[in-house]
Amino acid sequence: MPISSTLKAAAFASIAAMGSFALMTGTPAFADHHAKAAEANQPNIVETAMGTGVHATLVAAVKAADLVETLSAPGPYTVFAPTDDAFAALPAGTVDTLLKPENKDQLTSILTYHVVAERVPAAALTQAIRGAGGSYEFTTVAGETLSARFDGHTIVVTDGAGRETKVVQADVDTANGVIHVTDGVFLPG
Repeated sequence: MPISSTLKAAAFASIAAMGSFALMTGTPAFADHHAKAAEANQPNIVETAMGTGVHATLVAAVKAADLVETLSAPGPYTVFAPTDDAFAALPAGTVDTLLKPENKDQLTSILTYHVVAERVPAAALTQAIRGAGGSYEFTTVAGETLSARFDGHTIVVTDGAGRETKVVQADVDTANGVIHVTDGVFLPG
């Protein structure tokens, strides 16, 4: 099964298993149906990441994992997008090792750990954090759990190994979802 089909199947299985993010938080669905016409003129997630000037490593990783087609599809998706500096902060050689063809499965697993199979704007995530008493857990397309909380007014996401990453820019709208720029890379525990 191609990676894009695998990712889509994982996304749908994840949603079916956990219910949608909107249902879990008790909030209305996130997709704004009136915004669809405006979104049609926007670039998709991959095109947007290519144009930021701070996501070259992420784009290279998405290409190496053969996820361009999937993350360019209608979605919607939410991507927590690490900056180039975030990837550079990983131990020396990590990115180069992950980009090797023989590590494609591991790279795909890490990248899909940054994707939620739904549009989750910061306002909805904020509401979910508050509704959960200050810390909200959610499942990514990779089937892994992340938790979100506040540090002052900043959303902080904690991965499976307990590493904390800040959302440094929220709500970069795209035609097929939303990007939240992060200062760290999520790695499974």
